[in-house]
This record gives sequence, C-alpha cells and structure tokens, in this order.
Amino acid sequence: MRPLILLSAAALAIGGTGYGVTQTVRSISASDKAAGARAHPQLLEEFGGAYPGPQARYVESVGKRIAVQSGLSNSQKDFTVTLLNSPVNNAFAIPGGYVYVTRQLLALMNDEAELASVLGHEVGHVAARHAAKRNRTSIFGQIAAAAAGVLTGNSQIAGIVGQGAQLVTLRFSRQQEYEADDLGIRYLTTAGYDPYASASMLASLNAQTSLEARVRGQEDRGLPTWASTHPNGADRVRRAEAQAAKTGVAAGTRLRNRDTFLTALDGVTYDDDPAQGIVDGQRFQHPALKLGFTAPPGYALANGTTAVSVSGSGGQAQFSGGAATTDLAGYIDRVFRGLAGGGNGMVNYGQVQATRINGLDAAYASARAAGNSGQQLDVTVFAYALGGKAYHFTTITPAGAGLGPFSPMIQSFTRLTDAQASAIKARRIDVVTVKAGDTANSLAQRMAYGDYKLERFLTLNALSAGTALRPGQKVKLIVYG
Repeated sequence: MRPLILLSAAALAIGGTGYGVTQTVRSISASDKAAGARAHPQLLEEFGGAYPGPQARYVESVGKRIAVQSGLSNSQKDFTVTLLNSPVNNAFAIPGGYVYVTRQLLALMNDEAELASVLGHEVGHVAARHAAKRNRTSIFGQIAAAAAGVLTGNSQIAGIVGQGAQLVTLRFSRQQEYEADDLGIRYLTTAGYDPYASASMLASLNAQTSLEARVRGQEDRGLPTWASTHPNGADRVRRAEAQAAKTGVAAGTRLRNRDTFLTALDGVTYDDDPAQGIVDGQRFQHPALKLGFTAPPGYALANGTTAVSVSGSGGQAQFSGGAATTDLAGYIDRVFRGLAGGGNGMVNYGQVQATRINGLDAAYASARAAGNSGQQLDVTVFAYALGGKAYHFTTITPAGAGLGPFSPMIQSFTRLTDAQASAIKARRIDVVTVKAGDTANSLAQRMAYGDYKLERFLTLNALSAGTALRPGQKVKLIVYG
C-alpha cells in the first residue's frame, strides 16, 4: 500500500470470434509502443509490481508464444508479458505489445493451454482495437476521482456510491467480448494448443465467481465480478465450446501441458502479499507498517499497492498514507488540496477536530459537496499519527451521514503488536501428488482457510463434487508458508 497513482492507460478485461472476425490492427505502431512504454511503469505500480522468479519467466514464454499468433508482430521480442504480484483475478493488455496476468488468476488455471487462452484473449482485444472504444478505471482511481469531483464540481460520484468494490471495472460490449474470445481461440489453435482450453478456463472463472459470492454471503447473480457487463458465464462457456468445435480439432488431442504448468505454479503466493498488507474477511492488517482496521459488515475490501478501498451500499472509503509527519492538521489540509487537484486548490472543509483512537493521536475534517446529479455528499478525511507517519481514510457518504457506516471502522484503527505482526503469514500454492486413500475432503482439510475448505479446493482444481481422485494425480492446495 503506497500513495495513490491515477492512471489513464486503457486496460482490457478477461473475457472472447467466430472465425469470421477480422483484426483491425495488423502491426504494432511506433506510437502504440511509445504509449505502452509510458503506461507500463504505472501499471506495475498499481498492480503490485512484477512477480519475480521462474514463474514469471514461464508466463512470459507462454505469453510471447501465443502473442505472435496474432500477427501484430512476428518477433516475440516485440511483446512484454508480465506476471503481476496482485491478489485479484485479472488479466489485461495495452497497445504496444504489453500483456499482463495476475498471479491470483494464474493460480486458478490448471494447465498451460488455459494460460495461453487468457493471454490470447487479451491480445485479441488489442488486435480488434477495443481499447480505443473502452477505457479502464480502477476502483482506487474512482474513489479519489469521486472525492476530487465533488470538491471541484465535476463529480462522477453517482456512478460510484453504492457500487461493490472491484479492483478493475472494465466495460466491453457483449460483441467485443465474443470477438476477443474467438480471436483467442484462433490463436490457441494456430499455436498448437487445445482450443477447448478457453471454455474450461471460463468455467473455472464462473465457479470462482460463485464461490466468492457465497463467501461474501451475497446472492450469486451469475455475472462475473471482474466486469458486470460481460456476457452471462454459462452462455459464454457454451459459445466457447462451439467455437472450439468449429476448428475441427478434437478435444484433448492438442497441447495442454498440465504437469509442466503445475510444476511452474508450485510455490506461487496466493491472496495478499504481506508486504502490501493482508485482507482477511473484513479485517485489513499490514505487518510491516504494524497497523490494522476492520471494515463494516457487508462491505468489500480491495487491497492494492496504492491504497485499500472499502465499498458498500452506504458509501465508499479509501485508506492510504504513510507521509512522514505528525502534523495531522497540515496533513489533512494536504489531502484535501490533493483531492481538489493539488497546487493552490482550495477546499471548504470544516474545522479540524483532534481526538484519540486506541491510544493514537488522530484528527478529522469534513466537506459538504454536490454530486454530479445534484445530490449532496459528505467527504471526510480522518487521519492518524503512527510511528512518526500519518495515515488516513477518505470517506464518501450521503449528506448528513457523516462517517455513517464507516464510524466503527474509524474506531477500529489500531497499532499491531510485534507478536500480532509476526503472526501474519502469506498463503501460497502447494502442488501435491494424490496418494492412495486421499479424497477431496481429506486434502481440503489442509487448505489455509477457516471456511469453505472443500468448495475452495474443488474450485481451485476445477473438480466437481463427488469426483474421485486417483493416486498419482497432481492437485493444488493453498497453504501457509
């Protein structure tokens, strides 16, 4: 979690063409290369940086192999494929030959062909020039932009307050997603992979979406969380299967590379990286900064390198900071000025009030502003002094609500003891070989969660309930370590 960076680069969602689709882009232009090179460092900053090690090199090799099938370039050197150290299921691409996939999504895959299908889909978006029509927005950028908007009279708050949190909100039309799916299947086939990998990957994403909804206690409406405008999951899987059949390639007769993939995946970090803080249910804790807080029940937490977003029906909040100061009044003033565009921007916020929270010096101030639909809103900055540095929440609620549902969260902010910080452990993928007598139930008990152990195990391994495991079979577990 570091200071917020707002990006304007276009990013592209996980999505999928009949073979009648045509690519708009035939090559990587010099201007696209330059734009991609400018955006690349910012994207790395927002999405946790590049994940290091042999897994990254493996993903790069597969990504370049599939990317050249697009015809955008015949040279693998023209593509930059990055494994991101991010705990969300996502993949995207930007013009200029830059392709990205998160380690969290990598862990959901079960073979190399599925990895190629996701990366091929993203390259397909670029080849069809979908980025020129649809832009990427980050929930972190949305919250900061919303606060700035209500303070400067250019708010987009109406489209934000009341939404659930998702790290990246991507808006592609149904046809665009189908086109990217179909191009990805084309690339899979020409690269020698099983074209049915696209359908199996989409099925795993649907299963993961359903599981996440159950874990949050929310009704599964059948729409993927990574982009609410995507086509219905089940329909999309069936369509991908039909498109694969049109290739004339029989299922299971082309490359899947399951064992190679699982060997490469073994040991990858899963969920949050402790260096960026850990989200566990409604609780956020940062072992290095030695701080933590608890979000309101029913609110979603999304952790990024720049900030932590908290989103729900009654408003949105963002946690960030780390400036070396104990002057909380001056710090709050700088935060409001930053929301108003920086420089000499002025904000009409109320008097800064000093208080104490869990033994820590704290202060806060609020501003009343109008949203873009004329509704009145409260924007509050609540700051704390901890270890010679200042951290803060920015909250956005309906006018008159003040902190509203975020009041308990504000009160929950606390310093972690050395023992509490050292007890926070990272989760990782552990690829194990099934032994005689092992069952899904017995292996699931080793999952590093207190709930939904079996459901998590089945989803992670693309298994159905009641599926019998066979000795020698490799499966994935999520363990501490």
